[in-house]
Amino acid sequence: MRTLLSVTAILATSLVLGAPAQAQEKKQMAFVVNAASDFWKLAEAGVNKAQGELPDYELQFKYPAQGTAALQNALMDDLVAAGTDAIMISSADPKNSIDAFNRIAAQVPLFTTDSDAPQSDRIAYIGSSNTLAGVQAGEEMVKALPNGGKCMGFVGFLGADNAVERIAGFRQAIEGHGIELVDVRGDDVDFARARTNVDDVLVANPEITCMVGFYSYNPPKIYEALQAAGKLGQITVVAFDEDPVTLGAVKEGSFYSTVVQQPFEWGYQGMKLMAKYLEGDKSGIPADGIIIIPTKVINADNVDEFSADLKAKING
Repeated sequence: MRTLLSVTAILATSLVLGAPAQAQEKKQMAFVVNAASDFWKLAEAGVNKAQGELPDYELQFKYPAQGTAALQNALMDDLVAAGTDAIMISSADPKNSIDAFNRIAAQVPLFTTDSDAPQSDRIAYIGSSNTLAGVQAGEEMVKALPNGGKCMGFVGFLGADNAVERIAGFRQAIEGHGIELVDVRGDDVDFARARTNVDDVLVANPEITCMVGFYSYNPPKIYEALQAAGKLGQITVVAFDEDPVTLGAVKEGSFYSTVVQQPFEWGYQGMKLMAKYLEGDKSGIPADGIIIIPTKVINADNVDEFSADLKAKING
C-alpha cells in the first residue's frame, strides 16, 4: 500500500511539474503599438483573428503606458525577458530607437508596422506606404480646392517616419495647384495639445482655408475645434484614418474625405508572417523587406459601406 501511494504521489508530482512546461510550449508573439488610440482596435481585431488560426501560439497586444520611445523600448525588453519569441512594433521614434531595436533584434525576430525603422536590424516592415497615402490626401485636397488655398497640418510625432512621409507625399501632390501647406503642428500624442493646436490656428491664422489631420486622432480634434468655433464646412478638411468622428464628418459633409489604412491586415497578416518565420519559412519576406498594404480614400460615396465593413471586423 505504501509503495502504491508513493508511485501515485510521484505520478501526481510529475503531472503538476509538467503542466507549466507543457503550457510554455506555445510560442509567444507580441504586437506593440505606439500609443493608446482607438485606431489600434482594428489591428487588435486582426491579431485576434490570427490567434484563432494559430492555436500553437500565444498572441499579445501591448499598449505602452505612454507614447514614448523609452517606454516602448522598455516594454520590448520586458517582453523578451518574459520569453516572447517575436515582436512587431509601431515605433514612436524610430530614428532614435535604432540601438534599442538592434538590441531586441539580436535576441528575437523583430518586425515593424505603421512606422518603419529601415536602418535597424528589423526583418521586415508590413503596413502602408505613408508617402503614397500622403499623395492620396494631397490629391483629395486638390479636388476639393480647385482654386487653391492655404492649409495647416496637424500630427503627433513630427519626426516619425510615417509623419515625415505623409507630409512629403501631401506636399508632392499639391505642388503646382495653388495650395500651400503653411505649417504642420506636432502634439506628441497629447490629445489636449492636439485640440489646442487647432484652436490656436483658428485664432492666429485667419488666412487658413484648409486643414489636414495626419494621425488618427487629429481629425476628430479638428472637428471639435471647428464645431466650437462655428466653422464646420467653412474650412476644407482632408483626414487620415477611420475614427468614428472622422467617418461621421465625411458622411455629413463637414470633411471632404479621409485616407484610410488597413491596420486589421497589419495585425492579421503580421502575426501569420511572424509565425511562418519562426517555423523557418522565410518565403513571405521580400528582398527589400517591405510589404505594402494599400490605403484607400473614403468619401461620401463609400463611407456607409466602409463603416459597415469596419463594424463587422471589430465585432469579428
